[in-house]
Amino acid sequence: MSEPLVVTGLARSFEQGGKRIDVLRGVDLAVRAGEIVGLLGPSGSGKSTLLQAVGLLEGGFDGSIRIAGEEAGKLGDDGRTRLRREALGFVYQFHHLLPDFTAEENVVLPQLIRGHDPAAAGERARTLLDALGLAERRDHRPAQLSGGEQQRVAVARALANRPALVLADEPTGNLDEATADRVLAELLRLVRGEGAAALIATHNERLAARMDRVVRLYEGLLA
Repeated sequence: MSEPLVVTGLARSFEQGGKRIDVLRGVDLAVRAGEIVGLLGPSGSGKSTLLQAVGLLEGGFDGSIRIAGEEAGKLGDDGRTRLRREALGFVYQFHHLLPDFTAEENVVLPQLIRGHDPAAAGERARTLLDALGLAERRDHRPAQLSGGEQQRVAVARALANRPALVLADEPTGNLDEATADRVLAELLRLVRGEGAAALIATHNERLAARMDRVVRLYEGLLA
């Protein structure tokens, strides 16, 4: 089986005020199937830029990004969209749930976009939400859920299509410490249970210590 993520020589620069700013300076990273990797680094270190690159959300990068065995740089817009839909799941600091849809519908929707049968999509959504302790909250809209519950729905949504790789950008950064601990524990448990890999950006050393491996981004390079 191909590794879910192999990044080689990834570089990204910006021009600001006539000055070149090197955000990523040749990053090499591989994430194995079933492995959860913590990405540590201070604010402004380039963690989000790296995740945007790996998530195929932004262009302008040099180097190679292979996701589930496919070289992303060789794909056009349609190919990158397909690869995001089929191989990647995303969890952000803010949940970005659709406010007019219930928790279950928010988890069903990405499956329908992928072309899954509606009945099977509903069953998958209920299984994930139940596993996250939200069986009694499936029919609630985001405004009726707590911050921790909203983020758990976002975790279920990220895993709905059984991605090879989950990308999470400060997934507990908007939560209090106790809620953050619970959400991260459930994220790790569910990712491991699904057999997915994950790359999780955080600035929290304590939370990162619970992951399988930690890499540190500093001045555009991984250590």
